[in-house]
Amino acid sequence: MPNLEPALASLSNPRVKGWAKLSERKAREKEGRFKLEGVHLVGEALASGWPLECIVFEEGMGIPDELIPYFESGESGGTSPSWIPVSPDIIEKCVETETPQPIFAVAYKRKIERDVLFADGAGPVVVLDGVQDPGNVGTIVRSAAASGAAAVVLGKGTADLYNAKTLRSTMGTLFYIPVMEADLMELLPEAREQGKVLYGTSLQATKSCYEVDLGRDAWLLFGNEGSGLSPAAEALVDQPIIIPMTGKAESLNVAMAATVLLFEAQRQRLK
Repeated sequence: MPNLEPALASLSNPRVKGWAKLSERKAREKEGRFKLEGVHLVGEALASGWPLECIVFEEGMGIPDELIPYFESGESGGTSPSWIPVSPDIIEKCVETETPQPIFAVAYKRKIERDVLFADGAGPVVVLDGVQDPGNVGTIVRSAAASGAAAVVLGKGTADLYNAKTLRSTMGTLFYIPVMEADLMELLPEAREQGKVLYGTSLQATKSCYEVDLGRDAWLLFGNEGSGLSPAAEALVDQPIIIPMTGKAESLNVAMAATVLLFEAQRQRLK
């Protein structure tokens, strides 16, 4: 049954204040919740069964047509999110885009079990070490999901997955691939002990990405946009590799490089 709550119009309502605070990373981490803005992200969360607390929409606009079937069924991820009509002022207060769509959802973070990282033959694990641009992080998550990677790991200094810009860049693919934060100085040695091979791109590498086995048990490490992998992470790389470039460019954007390697890994798995 649909769970439709009474309309809210006051900006001073405690729930509204709580939604607005989720724009801050500290609040998201403390509460284990985050916001999804716009019809596409909300729709992807509902389609994937991601657990949602509530879906907030502008009262005068109504529930978008593409989301009505989810409203009528009343469930997502085993939960029954509330559907809450609100005034345009509340939408404007709670969303971060300059031209906001008249809907957002409050979602629960999911705990990812570390075992998924070490499963045999599950596909590559992508490791981000200080990738700071939310657009790059979101795009890498999107490419990882599209190419059948096993998981994405966010190391220290990497943009927050639940930042509004990062979420938009994932285009909803974060609902379909495990993404977790970890201390890379603990995790990477453990991965090597588990028989995983750590690859990192380097302009000084002598081996091409097309000469190595990226198929299933590879861990692909990507560093900061300006400085690359941290020295500590770079020291743990088993095999530096290079993406051959026959044209005129010094290097690739980190999200582009990750996409090239992920789809080469997919090609190798499928051949």
